[in-house]
Amino acid sequence: MATHGVGTKRATTTNKAARLLDLTRLLSRSGRTLTGVDRVERAYLCAFLDSDVPCFGLVRTKLGYILLGNQGMEAMRAGSVDGRLVAGLLPVLRKRALGRQPKALLAKMLRKHLPAGTTYVNTGHSNLSKRVVRAVRKVPDSQIAVLIHDTIPLDYPEYQAEGATERFQKFLARACREADLLIYNSEQTQADVARWCAQCPEGIVAHLGIEFATPEPRELPDGLPPKGPYFLTVGTIEPRKAHSLLLDVWGQLEETLGPETPTLLVCGSRGWKNESVFARLDAVGPNGHIKEIAGLSDGAIAALMKGATALLFPSYAEGFGLPPAEAAHHITSIVCNDLPIYREFLGNIPVYAPSGDAKLWYQAVMTAYETALSGEYAPSAEAKQWLPPTWEAHFERVLRLI
Repeated sequence: MATHGVGTKRATTTNKAARLLDLTRLLSRSGRTLTGVDRVERAYLCAFLDSDVPCFGLVRTKLGYILLGNQGMEAMRAGSVDGRLVAGLLPVLRKRALGRQPKALLAKMLRKHLPAGTTYVNTGHSNLSKRVVRAVRKVPDSQIAVLIHDTIPLDYPEYQAEGATERFQKFLARACREADLLIYNSEQTQADVARWCAQCPEGIVAHLGIEFATPEPRELPDGLPPKGPYFLTVGTIEPRKAHSLLLDVWGQLEETLGPETPTLLVCGSRGWKNESVFARLDAVGPNGHIKEIAGLSDGAIAALMKGATALLFPSYAEGFGLPPAEAAHHITSIVCNDLPIYREFLGNIPVYAPSGDAKLWYQAVMTAYETALSGEYAPSAEAKQWLPPTWEAHFERVLRLI
């Protein structure tokens, strides 16, 4: 595994005076289900709180900035369990804050409360602004570490929400220019950043840990799981996730199998720039073979994952992509796009099918369906022996540097 990035900047020192975690992105999910990036920020929150190194949290709000100590950070940990962040957390954080200042006084607040040698850590691709960088640098001997999840906004601008590509371009340029350390979630991400940035600080590759929810069938809505074999796809319904491919496949299945067509469960909230897919989903009747479900708990998703004939994940691009790893944990069959990240940590476990090949996807789904009907599914030895990456291993590599 590679441990160094490209470029000439010095690596972050092992100074452990204190850590300042940016929690802006996590708080922005108030009242909503946490995404994969949100869960990484929460994992860092827990790791910092459980460490013997002093830690602080920084949150940008409409009124300015809030600096949190242990009490406020513990409130965020308690409010972000079961894959969701409770609503109404900001007033609680304001009451428990070490400091609250308008934007112009951020540097003054950080100098007052943070010890020399503090490392600012940004894992959410949010709030790495000029103001924040300058304020952190006002703390003597401060360091900056940034976790990079992917370069998808640059590689696939056509899939992004309005303005997202430009915002990410500025973020990545600033990270490469200002950070002392870049943390990459995969070797693929490290290579992607090297394609876009001529010079970067030293970096480290550390696979993200995966926390698996306990299956909770009681948290499923009525009618779930469906009777008979069913397939599952998980993720925001946006163009990058290639739901249109699955809808095409199910159209073919219905022509072939008629009323015996298996159910496809589309689990995720609606995203952006995907009106044609939304219209197709809206056109599915109550007795159709495609069911769209949003807002399920982690336990409910785990229950569906465990019982599914296969997880289908045709996404055109992923930085890490947790659903295939969750399926591997439950030894559920996986059909996914042939992306380097899955070769990197799932090996030969999935059935790989390019997302541009609807015929191959149809064949893969039909094979899985027929295998389920025959009762002859037997996972490979590799699937049964697979061990997921852990947060313990991730932080063993990362915390010694920050």
